[in-house]
Amino acid sequence: MTRTHLYLVRHGEQDPATAHAPDGSLSHSGRIQAHRLGQRLRASPFTAIHHSPLARAAQTAAIIAGHLPHVPHHACDLITDRTPTPSLGQRGQYPHRWHDWLDQIPDHDRDEDATALQSAVEHFGVVGGRDRNELLITHNFVIGWFIRHVLDAPVWRWIGLNQANCAITIVRWDTDRPPTLVSLNDTGHLRPEALPAHLP
Repeated sequence: MTRTHLYLVRHGEQDPATAHAPDGSLSHSGRIQAHRLGQRLRASPFTAIHHSPLARAAQTAAIIAGHLPHVPHHACDLITDRTPTPSLGQRGQYPHRWHDWLDQIPDHDRDEDATALQSAVEHFGVVGGRDRNELLITHNFVIGWFIRHVLDAPVWRWIGLNQANCAITIVRWDTDRPPTLVSLNDTGHLRPEALPAHLP
């Protein structure tokens, strides 16, 4: 039996000065979070680091890659920031209380019926001839969609599955078994006492 482990990580905290910019950079706290995550993961046997092309995810990945110098990393549009939204025919699958909020999502963020996000799940959530451990540096709603898929929850249930910046969620695919949620929103490495004070 072979396994695929995907480590799903939300990028570090975005700089408040660019909070309303679609491609804002990391704050000082976000860089510290990324360093702490890199230290936490430095012994993990990753075969690849995939990151969203957006600056906050790319910067997070670059910092983490500094702790994993032998692991290749690259931008991947499959896991860029997207918000699943229902098409008119699928609108009834979402609770009415969310409709007004969904209607306000800008066109450039909308992923109708989660077509792109489901493609990301189908691309990464596969089992091959050998074990795979891969790190995905991405965004809150992307991770929420992976979790929803793994739990076989209703299509709207990505809403409210909020991830802390640089927290770790792990999902696993096994040969001939349904996928499994291994850990959710693990922030143990982000506690002030978790790592030495000399980090930048």
